[in-house]
Amino acid sequence: MLTKATKAKKTTTAKGQAEVLFAPAAIQRLEAEASLPAKFLRLLDRYDLKKICGGGTVAIKIHVGGGYGFTTIPPLFLRLLVQKVKDAGAKSIFLTDGSGSMPGATARGYTAEVLGAPLLGAAGIRDKFLYKHKVGYRTLKEVEICGNIEDADVLLNVSHFKGHGACGYGAASKNLAMGCVTGRTRGDLHRLEGGLEWDPEKCIRCKKCVEACNRGAARWDDKEDRLKIFYHHCAYCRHCVLACPKKAFKINGGGFVPFQRGLALATREVLRTFDPTRVLHINFLTQITVYCDCWGFSSPSLIPDVGILASQDIVAVDKASLDMTRDGEPLPGSLPPGRELLKGDHLFERIHGKDPYEMIRQMEEIGLGKEQYAVKEVR
Repeated sequence: MLTKATKAKKTTTAKGQAEVLFAPAAIQRLEAEASLPAKFLRLLDRYDLKKICGGGTVAIKIHVGGGYGFTTIPPLFLRLLVQKVKDAGAKSIFLTDGSGSMPGATARGYTAEVLGAPLLGAAGIRDKFLYKHKVGYRTLKEVEICGNIEDADVLLNVSHFKGHGACGYGAASKNLAMGCVTGRTRGDLHRLEGGLEWDPEKCIRCKKCVEACNRGAARWDDKEDRLKIFYHHCAYCRHCVLACPKKAFKINGGGFVPFQRGLALATREVLRTFDPTRVLHINFLTQITVYCDCWGFSSPSLIPDVGILASQDIVAVDKASLDMTRDGEPLPGSLPPGRELLKGDHLFERIHGKDPYEMIRQMEEIGLGKEQYAVKEVR
């Protein structure tokens, strides 16, 4: 049920394309007003923030990272955003992420004093403040949306664009699907990962499958006497299947697609609780890394910084982010040791073996937005 939705439409161009604003990272002059933070402010000025945020409770959804990670969105940009939201007449503002991640936020400078607004665990201090939404997709029977997210009037979805081993990439969609739900729902989503079936009855424990896996996805658990697959590393190359002398493996179809479908469905449930005119998605294409910020450490930037994209259409902003990074070539030292690029249309597919555009197709199929977009550059 759409608790706060209206029939209002998101911003589109005259041709019916979704509008995506772009602040490029490259600077034309060596002065502050030509730098990315200044462009970010000008990008925000292109939106009617009084209409989006005025009089409402504004949730700014970020990912605070963890451990030794240092490539999340710099606090300066978030402070600038908070001030703009205050100037627009918001009733109240808070920044938020999954409840379990809050204790580590201060290590990256995410504090109320620095940002100008408090940080709240999305589902309360015990991850139990939630609203249940029925979905009925495989292991994802329902989605538990964090209460502080659903109770807000306005959603500013601020994401760090990067690679992801299970779905190809992480940005606006994953920031909502994984970051606005409880730990239980995240577990249900991860259980959608798969694609390989191992038969322990046929297995003779020769471990040739582990030897054949050149990506470290297959490992043998001696304690449980069983094979385990880490699908973040799996590229569905079938080396394990071909190496098995007893045909104890088979591909059961789907692969990474059910996980991406689950993310799209979870994203839909989050967005259903908001008036679409009071939602804005902002993707930071800076310090783009191979893996997600939740790994607890950061690897070197994969490609040079691209800039910042924003749209009220989540499909368009993620599609534009992928398009702008599709043909990138990895910088020296940015790939995991020993990792060789695979075949694929996008850089992330060549790294992870999963087509990141599948996520776009899944979101568009269930009505979250449109792939067709027009970029307007902000300088």
